[in-house]
Formats: sequence, C-alpha cells, structure tokens
Amino acid sequence: MAASPQNPAASAPRRKVSRHRGEGQWAAGHFTPLNGNEQVKKDDDGLNVRTRIETIYSKRGFDSIDPSDLRGRMRWWGLYTQRKPGIDGGKTAVLEPEELDDSYFMLRVRIDGGALTTAQLRVIGEISQEFARGTADITDRQNIQYHWIRIEDMPEIWERLEGVGLSTVTACGDTPRVMIGSPVAGIAEDEVIDATPALEEMKRRVLNNKAYSNLPRKFKTAISGSPLLDVVHEINDIAFVGVRHPEHGPGFDVWVGGGLSTNPKLGVRLGAWVSIDEVPDVYEGVISIFRDYGYRRLRNRARLKFLVADWGAEKFRQVLEDEYLGRTLTDGPAPEQPVQQWRDHIGVHRQKDGRFYVGFAPRVGRVDGATLTKIADLAEAHGSGRVRTTVEQKMIVLDVEQDKVDSLVDGLEALDLTARPSSFRRGTMACTGIEFCKLAIVETKQRGAQLIDELERRLPDFDEPITINLNGCPNACARIQVADIGLKGQLVLNDQGEQVEGYQVHLGGALGLEAGFGRKVRGLKVTAEELPDYVERVLKRFRAERADGERFATWAARASEEALS
Repeated sequence: MAASPQNPAASAPRRKVSRHRGEGQWAAGHFTPLNGNEQVKKDDDGLNVRTRIETIYSKRGFDSIDPSDLRGRMRWWGLYTQRKPGIDGGKTAVLEPEELDDSYFMLRVRIDGGALTTAQLRVIGEISQEFARGTADITDRQNIQYHWIRIEDMPEIWERLEGVGLSTVTACGDTPRVMIGSPVAGIAEDEVIDATPALEEMKRRVLNNKAYSNLPRKFKTAISGSPLLDVVHEINDIAFVGVRHPEHGPGFDVWVGGGLSTNPKLGVRLGAWVSIDEVPDVYEGVISIFRDYGYRRLRNRARLKFLVADWGAEKFRQVLEDEYLGRTLTDGPAPEQPVQQWRDHIGVHRQKDGRFYVGFAPRVGRVDGATLTKIADLAEAHGSGRVRTTVEQKMIVLDVEQDKVDSLVDGLEALDLTARPSSFRRGTMACTGIEFCKLAIVETKQRGAQLIDELERRLPDFDEPITINLNGCPNACARIQVADIGLKGQLVLNDQGEQVEGYQVHLGGALGLEAGFGRKVRGLKVTAEELPDYVERVLKRFRAERADGERFATWAARASEEALS
C-alpha cells in the first residue's frame, strides 16, 4: 500500500517500541529498583543492619555477614571493608569485590561541624589504641576515620562513642552524611552569624530518620557563618553561607548541586536569603527533592548535581518553594569574596570573648590514637575543654587564655603538630590511598608526607599560599580538581617503559577566590618518584614568572604548557 498524507507510516519501516523507564525518580512514579543498589535498599533499610551487627555478626564473626549487608547496608553505620594488604593498584578495577575485601573495616566517626569536647577526643583516641591498631585519620570532612576494626568489637565501640555523645550513623551510604561547619562557629571575632543552632536542628531532624535513609546517593551538607568561606561550600549538595541582607540582617545564602568525583560541578546559588530559623526547613526541603526527584537508574548520575544541572537554579527553587515549603523565599545577596587565601584557621587567633584559639597542622591528616589523647590532655592543661577538626585535615584548640598560648604552641610542637607550619605542610592533604582503600590505585598518605619534607628542604623560603592535594583514584576524595596542584593517582610508564605509580596533574583549581577547576595539560603525568622534582620545578617557575600579588591559580591559568610541564 502506497503511503499517503493520511497514512504516512504505511511505508515506513517498523521500529521496536520500548517502554522508557525514566531515571528512576520516585516523584515520577518509578519505584521499581533499576539496579542492584536500589534493590538492596528496597529489601531492607540500611539503618536496620545495626541490629544484625550487634546480635549476629559480632558474635559469629566476619564470615557470617550477608554480602548485601557487607558491601551495602553496613555503610549506613559508617563501616566499609578495607583493602586486603598486598594487592597492587593494577588489580583495583580487575578483581571482584570479595577478592579486594579484607576481613577488617574502616570505621568513620561523624563529627558534625568538627566540634568535639576533650572528653570525646580522649575516647576517640582510646578506641583507636584498643581496637584500630592506633589509626585515627582526620578527613577533609571533619570526621575521624579508623582502620583495622573487627566486627566483633563494634558493640563495644558504639557503646563507648555513644556514651560521650558521638555516633557513626549515616557516616557513609546513600544518606545525609556529616554536616560540615565552620570550626570557629560561635567564637570568631569576624563571624557573620553563628550557624550552630541550625546545624543542631538539622541533625535532630534527619539523623536516624527513615524518611531520609534511602537517598539516590550520598548527600553532603555544609553550613558556615564565617566570612572566610571555610567549608568548601561550592562542592556540597547543599550549603548555607553566612551573608548580611541589607534589610533583614545576618542570615544565609543557599547553594545547591556541588560535587566533584569524575564529573565535577560547582554548586549554584538559588538567590535566596534564609534566616537561621528557616535553615532546617529549607534543608529538609532540598534533601526531600533529592529523595523524590533524584536519579536512581544509574549510580554515576545519581548525585543531586545532575538534577540541578538539568533543572537549573530557577526551576529548583520553584519546586522547593511550591512543593516542599509552601512559601516564597526572600531574595538575597551573594557572599563577599574572602580577603585572604588561607581559610584553615591555622595559627593563633583572638576569639570574640578575648581568649584565643590555636590551629595546628598534622601531616596530611595522619594522626594516631595516642596523639589524640595527648592533644586532649594538652588542651585541658591549658584551660580548654573544646577542640575542632577542619575541612583541611587540621585541628584547633579553643578557649585558651592569652598567658597560656605560648605554652600550648610549644606543647603542640613537641608532638610534631605545628601551629606555625610551612606552606607545604599547611596546604598539602591526601586521601586514604591504596594502604586501605579498595578503590585506590596508588599510595597517598606516606607520599604526601614525604613530599612535604622534600619541598621544605628544597624550597625553605617559599611562603606563598599553595594547596597540593593527592588522590589515590579518580573519585576526588581529596578535592584534586580545586587544588592549586591536584594529583590524581594512576599507573604511568617510567623512562624504562615500566608501569609504576604516578599521577595525572591538575593545575590552578580554586575555591572561594574565583572558584574553578584546575587545568589539565595534555599528556602531563608524573611518576611518584619524579613528583618532588616536578612540584619544585613548577613552583620555581611560578615565582619567576608571576606578577606582583598574583596567586598560583591565576598564573597557572595563563602559563604556557612548557612552563607547567
């Protein structure tokens, strides 16, 4: 039959009709799990696994753990299996999960806002020494992370942590992760607003709440009233940044949709100003949008940043106001750019009550349980009952009287925890790396510490702010894309054609001051052995070519590829 205007399909080839499953958004009616992770979460809420850990697994041992709990739900209580020793980076993507799993766990203790009492810090240190072979790394999300944890010890560990008001709940998993906050909230002289009451209310509403324990992926939160923009707000799913509204006074500017990993995106402003009392409602609204509209079909598109990128800020704000808040938000100003590049609170600073806080730098966040208990003792001996962790893998002692500051600084120096660090020690951080992480390809912690020592020896007078971030794989836990020098671990070929550990180099990333992602120079990779030579060479060229007052990131953006090689 010939085709006609009334029947144009008569001569057209037949096409297979398939049912489009969408992106797995609950709000669109797509409740059928579209991948194994979603099925595991539907089968049982991750929060329920604690009962099995306490009543079954801790009594029967590692081999009794159900695989869906082992590699899934146990994350809801801060537990990941760690990497089996002796497996090189070339096998990371080749072996099956059960071949990579050790019978020991990483355990993450959430420290919302980085706030700890010295009593809490002492318990963290004691647990490290008794149950974690001394491990206790400070993460770049203000947590403390243990390794070598046995499942048999978890009931005792939880009892001790919770006895001092600490928790591991939703420290991992597709959940509301730790809420990072300014480590000087409530004490800094220049603070726009103290965000502590809002942070505490957000925690009260969502932690241990099954309404928010099945999200498409992890959900990262930041809130700070500091003008230094000290919580890397641009790379969180939601962030509240302290601002002063010309009519309403101090409050918060709302950002959504930031995140790094293999598809990095900077967060966007909603253009809304919210009072401190409104923050928890807006927080619940945004996390509910993520739960209901977030993409659940593909894990690599399940972060909020993809929904925000597709919708745009205007639609996102409209849905938030219309469907979740039932009211219009107030338009507001953007935060001002910080006046200084270092935003880590290192050194001695006056508090608004006349006392002082002292920020100090471990090496790439690596400490141990014995050191943490000594920090608690040292802080108390100098009149302080409070310490804080930072998003730069550093720590701060609060509430020190002026006449005790020098003695505290000296005591920290004796522990190799300097309050007067070099630019290299101050600005270098590293993820967990191949020592314990199943995703890692290369070593990071030890290499970062060695790099600090080499650069201090080779460039003793270098005093410019510089950030050097080492990551063991492409997932950017150490924020490589937004560092001055970001180093992404991978296997590379050396001069002899041998495959060795090395790094792809990102140059000129930044947050706060003209935020943006680092530049990749075509083919620029360095072996681990060449790393100190390479960084020294680039920093010398920066000093030789920079304009007056020019930051490294600005120079790297305009420098020739030859200068960066």
